[in-house]
Amino acid sequence: MPVNRKLLDILCCPVSKTPLQPLDKTRLDKLNAGITAGEVQFIDGALVENPIAEALITVDNKVIYTVEDSIPVMLEDKGIGTTQLNNF
Repeated sequence: MPVNRKLLDILCCPVSKTPLQPLDKTRLDKLNAGITAGEVQFIDGALVENPIAEALITVDNKVIYTVEDSIPVMLEDKGIGTTQLNNF
């Protein structure tokens, strides 16, 4: 189930305070391909081990935050930097 629109309107990156938007399917598929290949890490350096069903991305396209059970995981160290993803 997608993140509630009212919640999305008030959420922002905990570091940069940049607004967030849903990650589109094309980029979600690219992210999951990188995860499957073992090439994606959280900001804290831990490997992202499981495919992601839903995520939010900052409007400047720099950081991705996962959504688990319709709840955004807005922890600074659990963001995923997009610079590690090719052609993202």
